[in-house]
Amino acid sequence: MTPPRKLHIKSYGCQMNVYDAQRMVDTLAPEGFVETASADEADLVILNTCHIREKASEKVYSELGRLRAAKDEAARGGRAMQIAVAGCVAQAEGEEIVRRAPVVDVVVGPQSYHHLPELLKRARHDGRAIETEFPVADKFGFLAQPKPDAIRARGISAFVTVQEGCDKFCTFCVVPYTRGSEVSRPVAKILDDVKRLADNGVRELTLIGQNVNAYHGEGPDGQSWPLGKLLERLSQVPGIARLRYSTSHPRDVDDSLIAAHRDLDALMPFVHLPVQSGSDRILSAMNRKHTAADYRRVIDRFRAVRQDIAFSSDFIVGFPGETEEDFRATLALVTQIGYAAAYSFKYSARPGTPAADLQETVSLAEMDQRLERLQGLIDSQQSAFNKAAIGTTVDVLFEREARKEGQIVGRTAYLQPAHVMASSDIIGKILPVRIDSLERYSLLGELVAPPVAREAALSSIATGA
Repeated sequence: MTPPRKLHIKSYGCQMNVYDAQRMVDTLAPEGFVETASADEADLVILNTCHIREKASEKVYSELGRLRAAKDEAARGGRAMQIAVAGCVAQAEGEEIVRRAPVVDVVVGPQSYHHLPELLKRARHDGRAIETEFPVADKFGFLAQPKPDAIRARGISAFVTVQEGCDKFCTFCVVPYTRGSEVSRPVAKILDDVKRLADNGVRELTLIGQNVNAYHGEGPDGQSWPLGKLLERLSQVPGIARLRYSTSHPRDVDDSLIAAHRDLDALMPFVHLPVQSGSDRILSAMNRKHTAADYRRVIDRFRAVRQDIAFSSDFIVGFPGETEEDFRATLALVTQIGYAAAYSFKYSARPGTPAADLQETVSLAEMDQRLERLQGLIDSQQSAFNKAAIGTTVDVLFEREARKEGQIVGRTAYLQPAHVMASSDIIGKILPVRIDSLERYSLLGELVAPPVAREAALSSIATGA
């Protein structure tokens, strides 16, 4: 019997890459690969790269330098290690990766990783294999489905890609060039995936896409369905208790999505809605296609139908030409909205994007100072939001055992970690927790009633006992 080959995947960046990494594992499983946490003992190492964050390429090449030593050591031991670079850096740089790092055997873009088995065979025969074209055929039709034990091992929460690509062409962003134009998966295909996940213990789904609320997949009625209608259908799948989606664009928030937040109990009242800047001048330079006032109106539409809704966002400081006045407009917007969480970054140019050619740059010292001010404001809002939970009772979906012995951790509707002392049989259940204190970003509390006692009480009510 042939022993299994070991696979190690290191993913960078977004939720899409987490999902893609899991599908790579599923695709390679029929080839005899099993995951390992150690790159040094792997027969195949895949770097699943992201091109959004600062110095993304440099991080990949630095990692490849370390892997070269591991590959040489494996060869000395008589073992052949293959190295693949996948994801958005692979798509953007292609053959340049092999030129700079000859240790790489395979380079594959995010739309072509379903070809990994063939590419690995080609690399063994020809020395290397590169595929960074945008294929005509939808990769999802070719990907192997995860096995039931793999789904269960990944836990009670799962990502499902429903949309890929972006047509917005923000001047700072490489996504349209690395992920392609907007494409939505058919409702029936998504529903098949979700039912399979639910049948194997998944309770919470996050629908993901580069611009997820631009979703316009074909429904079973032959019509184009918006994201709100898709969410409504998925909320009817037995076993699925919570629904989320990410990442959204303010321009694509339609009435169906607002209605879904009004009508669907399973849809969590927490929306990640990137704005990037509070200055209309900078938003125009970014080609965001909305103003600060447009963004505030979208927030108001959500709040009009769901009083307890909360928001997170993305911000870029130091975009070329950003003045102190522009930055203060961002601070003003953050103060007006009030966020439960947010991500903020210093601007860094991406080769090939329009903003990379802009000359009116902001100094690194100014960027550092502005980022510190913005993050201080965001942190104060997040802290206030978390402290407001103390003394309240919230529903928590329990996910896993925590590091502290006897403690179980789950998530609130707002993705806050919540810890209680309990047995592991509450994993997968949604139970009310009284929040007693806050430790950094985690909530600490107690179950309102022991699960057995609570279920017995509910049973008594149902039977009239």
